[in-house]
Amino acid sequence: MSWIDNMWYSPSWYHWPVIILLLPLSALFWVLSSLRRMLFRLQIKPSVDISVPVIVVGNTSVGGNGKTPLVVHLAKRLRQAGYHPGVLSRGYGGKNVTYPMSVDYISEVDRVGDEAILMRQHINCPLVVDPIRPRGALKLVETHECDVIICDDGLQHYALNRDIEIVVMDGQRRCGNKLLLPAGPLREGSWRLDRVDFLVLNGGSVTNGEYLMSLEAGRLINVKYPNKSLSINDLSLPVTAMAAIGNPQRFFSLLEKKQVKLKEQISFVDHHAFSKKDIPSGTVIMTEKDAVKCTLIAHDDCWYLPVSARLTAQFESQLLQKLKQVVADKKQNKRK
Repeated sequence: MSWIDNMWYSPSWYHWPVIILLLPLSALFWVLSSLRRMLFRLQIKPSVDISVPVIVVGNTSVGGNGKTPLVVHLAKRLRQAGYHPGVLSRGYGGKNVTYPMSVDYISEVDRVGDEAILMRQHINCPLVVDPIRPRGALKLVETHECDVIICDDGLQHYALNRDIEIVVMDGQRRCGNKLLLPAGPLREGSWRLDRVDFLVLNGGSVTNGEYLMSLEAGRLINVKYPNKSLSINDLSLPVTAMAAIGNPQRFFSLLEKKQVKLKEQISFVDHHAFSKKDIPSGTVIMTEKDAVKCTLIAHDDCWYLPVSARLTAQFESQLLQKLKQVVADKKQNKRK
């Protein structure tokens, strides 16, 4: 873990002087975020209603908690249930100049972002990136005729009204020191968890009102030649693990849990733009999110480990039941 991660999630005595120095900035963050929420609540800043149900998948803390695998799982599950979902993403890391933008199989990662490309490879439904969420949501409804929208990482984007809120949280780290940024990892206080519809834990142990999500690893896929695969059990020599995600340690721990021998662990900041010099020689294993940025610069012995989300039948049943009720309510309100 980095020094900041340690300060946020397992602070020692030498972290507290820094935490105390940062508390005034956290207080300022609280004032500004509270004022922003109040402006939306008083409708001074407008919130846009969409004619179809909006499901927001987000978190209250910074860093990767497993939102993308959950969004992919939800998109597939809703299609199985007979819906025509659309996925809305911020497109973080992309540099497109025209929004909203539909993401297809030839979209470039530097234009739409790594997470959008990753989701595009796994879901068979419309996917739109737009930093202005209401505009992107309308694109999904009006152009793609979606009947439900899954908003990736939009919990604090109150300009788009939502019908169902799902928070994904690291089941081991949870809320850390429970302080707001920058003294702690929280975007909103832990009180926010009491107001969401579903709290999903990525690993760890659940209590009443929480739902467990586990990530299941597949076969290793060659980054340069994606038609080549390899069982993770066939790795005999130590490898280099590389990750540029919100919580790289989770990826390294997953490899160690799979009995992979690691000779080196290389961490980069989330959404890091890779270059050839970042990739060492020898066998390298990276995340799928990172692999989409390395297809043109990877050498022959670079592999990525795909993961998929598994959720409980209880979660899926209650989500579909809640969604059915939302659809009925919207139809009823439309008749009035």
